[in-house]
Amino acid sequence: MAQQQKKEQPKNLKQWIISIIVVAIAGYFGIDLLDSEDTKPSKEGLIPVELVRVVDGDTIRVKYEGEEKAVRYLLVDTPETVHPKKTTERFGPEASNFMKELMKDGKVEIEFDVGEKEDKYGRLLAYIYVDGESVQEMLLRKGLARVAFVYPPNDSYVTHFKEIEAEAKKNKCGIWSLEGYVHARGFDTERYPYDEKSKKDIQKVCD
Repeated sequence: MAQQQKKEQPKNLKQWIISIIVVAIAGYFGIDLLDSEDTKPSKEGLIPVELVRVVDGDTIRVKYEGEEKAVRYLLVDTPETVHPKKTTERFGPEASNFMKELMKDGKVEIEFDVGEKEDKYGRLLAYIYVDGESVQEMLLRKGLARVAFVYPPNDSYVTHFKEIEAEAKKNKCGIWSLEGYVHARGFDTERYPYDEKSKKDIQKVCD
């Protein structure tokens, strides 16, 4: 009996050592995999930029390749707040304030489409992301923007954006809560001027 126990001890010791090694290796690679997940980019093709300031709901200024540039969001249009030839439009302040709050502490990145990277005014044309999330999608989902200025070939996401817009319209979110406010050229400020009633617009923005 004693001899049998002595024979089993080396075997048990060997299994114990192997178990420790396996656990150690698994632990090592497990940590490494977690680190890789945390540091990998959220989406291919995104370019980090330094935010300078938010201009309005669909335009920001950033540092890009060492130069300060305006960036116009591709495929969306938000109501105006700073246009030199237009008055403030309803839901414009809500869109602008949403951008300021969203980008206050977030990591801002841009993505170019396959066409021209700049418009005739020298503004970059791009999709915007904050912490890996599409800003265009957020604006459309909340009812703070319409799909507009679709110029191929810079239209890779237009079908997807129109689906989000249709859902916001169905739910009467934001700009879609005012019947007839949105039209092909923008927003009807004669029928819906920016006035005291506009203070309640924030209540109509969807989450």
